[in-house]
Amino acid sequence: MENILFDFISKYIPLTGEEKKIILSLNIFRTVKKGTVLLKEGQYSIEGYFVLKGCLRTYYVINGEEKTTAFNTEMEIVTPNCVVTKEASKYYVSCTEDSIITISNPDMEMEVFEKFPKFETLCRILSEQLISKNQSSFDEFKTSSPEQRYLNLLDSRPNLVQRVPQHQLASYLGITPQSLSRIRARLLEKK
Repeated sequence: MENILFDFISKYIPLTGEEKKIILSLNIFRTVKKGTVLLKEGQYSIEGYFVLKGCLRTYYVINGEEKTTAFNTEMEIVTPNCVVTKEASKYYVSCTEDSIITISNPDMEMEVFEKFPKFETLCRILSEQLISKNQSSFDEFKTSSPEQRYLNLLDSRPNLVQRVPQHQLASYLGITPQSLSRIRARLLEKK
């Protein structure tokens, strides 16, 4: 597990043996089962997550219906808004498959930043990338048809289609499962 994390970090900043030891001493690695809810609506949390293996889903429950807003898979960060705002969460974060994640909190991060300032640089770089990715995803969602959203998903994250249930995928695309079935059927006819 730790080698996956160290390889990822090393793409951005070099790591010394001492820094690796500090990371390991933080006891941040967790194995979580499919279906585990990491965060519930109304809950306060200070935990952020980094997916080493598996898939986390972010969703709202509106009038009893789940509305999926994100799937985070390998090498992606999930920092719930409540960590930053210190307010109760408005959404859920759960595991759609057995996952291996790291868990951090602001106090832990500050401790590491004080000892190793380059980790703050790493977090800034990753935050900038995440903001850019989220803005592009939002723009793409707002400016494309449901069929185009599905095609974009097939192009950018083809394995996600096999990893999550169709009703969650449809919710993520902003359509019903029946509409997703029709889109898939239409696309098969075109081949």
